[in-house]
Amino acid sequence: MRRTVLAGIGIVAMGVIAFLSVEASSRIPEMAANGLLHPMRRTVFQRIPDNCETATFAGAGVALKGWRCRGGERPRGTIIYLHGVADNRGTASNVIRRYTARGFDVIAYDSRAHGDSEGSVCTYGYFEKEDVRRIVDLIEHGPIVLIGHSLGAAVAIQAAAGDQRIATAVAAETFSDLRTIARERAWFLTDNVIARAFLVAEQSGRFAVDAVSPEQAARKMRAPVLLIHGTDDRETPASHSQRVMSALAGPKRLILVEGAGHNESLRQETIWTEIDRWIEDAVSPH
Repeated sequence: MRRTVLAGIGIVAMGVIAFLSVEASSRIPEMAANGLLHPMRRTVFQRIPDNCETATFAGAGVALKGWRCRGGERPRGTIIYLHGVADNRGTASNVIRRYTARGFDVIAYDSRAHGDSEGSVCTYGYFEKEDVRRIVDLIEHGPIVLIGHSLGAAVAIQAAAGDQRIATAVAAETFSDLRTIARERAWFLTDNVIARAFLVAEQSGRFAVDAVSPEQAARKMRAPVLLIHGTDDRETPASHSQRVMSALAGPKRLILVEGAGHNESLRQETIWTEIDRWIEDAVSPH
């Protein structure tokens, strides 16, 4: 009798485990989509840099919180800084100090669904590129330069494509297209789960995954583009920037930073010296 009861309990337990496993597996695509659409929000803790004021910019249907920084009474141009995923405008502090000292106005803001800005989902450039263009509409002092890192680099390329108001873009550690980078980072999920996760993300975020492609946008680019990527980047391999480089139609250069991983390619002063030269050449009268 006892053996029969124990066996029955074991069968019930196995059934519960099987049910929970099926239930969990059915939610994996939804969980993956939520992870894609809702990166961590980080509060801006850095104090406002010198020569800057807090500003709210009107994006494409969202209010974007940021800083507007002055480079002097007669600015040489305007730089828009675009941060990476799960980050905020605080990472622009060094860029602001560097380029306001060189006579440029600098705008830095929290991307939609990041920091203090509005927006419930991140679409990796689908809507973000329109936010950039709305901000460009407000700029009084050109030429206009975009500097983007990681997610911001991908947004910069997509925003600059076909926009003749952009003098140049500097893009560090961009991805080539959203479908590829998401598959690479979710290597532990099956193709079926990933495909279902993309469908959930498209429905929830109201955007098209395949339309998010710096590589495709690069084919429309005529402005000069400087690409920067670390050779040891495991999160977004340098092959992504190499594909974008091949697709670019206008003046271009790719700097591979030996030994640099993700979020490390801009840490060397020598790289910023190259960026300075690139920007100077792009904005100077010829």
